[in-house]
Order: sequence, then structure tokens, then C-alpha cells
Amino acid sequence: MREVLRSKIHRATVTEANPDYVGSITVDEDLLDAVGLWVGEKVLVASVDSGERLETYTLAGERGSGVVCLNGAAAKRIKKGEIVLIIGFEMTDKPLDPRIAIVDGDNRVTELIEG
Repeated sequence: MREVLRSKIHRATVTEANPDYVGSITVDEDLLDAVGLWVGEKVLVASVDSGERLETYTLAGERGSGVVCLNGAAAKRIKKGEIVLIIGFEMTDKPLDPRIAIVDGDNRVTELIEG
């Protein structure tokens, strides 16, 4: 078994950082659907700006809102306005064709790459 890339939201802009929430990352449900991420799925979040990397789980944000909100302790490591990669992996014994959504500054999908 290998852990391989399955899903990626590329260069999303963090719209909020809420340290008072219990934890996780809230993501516009349209973005989750675009790359096949599930609510509650573990993801790696990497900041293009600071190089910070952390693991958390996803929560569904309002569809069409463009929300990408770091919650809890993660909000102290990655701040509002930073550009991030949100990455999902899968354990498998076969190669996968990942789904990658390239997004604009408003977190709208501009290109969907499969494979």
C-alpha cells in the first residue's frame, strides 16, 4: 500500500482564521465536491506564503461562498489572506488519477485537472 495524492485545491486564499473554534478547516462545499473531498476527511494544508504545513479535517462551508477558514489552533499557524494548498491522500495498492482544482483569488475553480 502507498499513500498517494487523490485531491488538491491549489492556491486557495484563506478568507478567515478563527482560533476560538474547536478545530478544522471550513471549505466552500463546491470546492470540496470539485475534488472529491469528504466532510470530516483528513487533509494536509500547506501555506505557500509561510511554508507552514498542518493536518486537520474538513468542514463544509456555504456553497458558492468561497470560504476557506482555518479554525482552532490552525488559525494561529496560517492566517487570513495566505495562499494555501489543501491536499487529500488515499492509501491504495494501485495508481490513482488525482483531481486538482486550480482556483482564483475568490476561491472559484478556474481549471479542473483530472489524472
